[in-house]
Amino acid sequence: MSKKGILLLNLGSPEALTVPAVREYLNEFLMDGRVIDVPYLPRRLLVSLILLRRPAVKVEEYSSVWTDEGSPLIVTSRKVQDALQERFEFPVELAMNYAKPTIAGALERLQNAGVTDLFIMPLYPHYAMSSYETVVVKTMSQIREKGDPFKTTLLKPFYADPDYIDALHEVSRPDLESGFDHLLFTFHGVPERHLRKSDPSHEHCMTTPDCCATCHPAHATCYRHQCLRTAGEFVKKANIPEDKYSVAFQSRLGRDPWLEPYTDKTLESYGKKGFGKLLIISPSFVADCLETLEEIGIGGAEAYKDAGGGDYKLIPCLNEHPTWISFLENRIHSWIEGPEIPSIGRLAS
Repeated sequence: MSKKGILLLNLGSPEALTVPAVREYLNEFLMDGRVIDVPYLPRRLLVSLILLRRPAVKVEEYSSVWTDEGSPLIVTSRKVQDALQERFEFPVELAMNYAKPTIAGALERLQNAGVTDLFIMPLYPHYAMSSYETVVVKTMSQIREKGDPFKTTLLKPFYADPDYIDALHEVSRPDLESGFDHLLFTFHGVPERHLRKSDPSHEHCMTTPDCCATCHPAHATCYRHQCLRTAGEFVKKANIPEDKYSVAFQSRLGRDPWLEPYTDKTLESYGKKGFGKLLIISPSFVADCLETLEEIGIGGAEAYKDAGGGDYKLIPCLNEHPTWISFLENRIHSWIEGPEIPSIGRLAS
């Protein structure tokens, strides 16, 4: 008889609040060919230059959000893992694409526990080659290296799943009901070239006018379309009028064009316009991390207020909210009951 197991996947964090630990993490992250998608030698040169100064800067940024237990992303992810483990008798493992806990270690523990039927759950609502794609490719590669010991099932991006939208809405409800003047969706940015590379037709994304709103198979792997769809479904659920929300993209790196509008420029612009109470939500992250707590929660607030803006409130990520745990639990039950469900896809082992 087959034995089931769960593998939760996310990005990762430095193992410690030190320059060497942050340098090691950034090196592993930025040397991923799906993150900085240029040939190895120029990528190695670019990353080596980045690592001269950026680790020390990042240590300061991480120190503003680091907890007594460690990285907020890892701490929260462990809580999600524990919550799901309480609901199922079979193993629930957690792994990060970079640093620890490693994918290799999680697969080893699952195999040692006798697991033969594995549900892989990347905790990314949207498809991007630098997040969802790279962690799935890495996981499947390591499974093949182990001799394909598992039958595998993959949780697809759930950017428009009604239960995911409901979870976002429930987490946001207290802030929405307290009143606000504008809601800004900030999604993690990606280079525009990533959209073109992820388009299997190579003739729709960033080419067709209004490409994200024009029905096309490329949307299955189009990060921008999926982000806009999340925002659209959310405002429909929350009954937010079109003139009361907007979408922007954060965390750009380098000089190449990234998805626009940029979050930092948007916040500065809104501050100069004298916006009142601004709510910020970050749906591309399921757990609060450096990019939400420091970049948006601290840096974004300073930029907005320094430009003349009023009240500023960051809505928490899903973290370990009960509706988010229920979402994951229900997807696991759907996997147990059978693969005939839109949010689940079979992978050949």
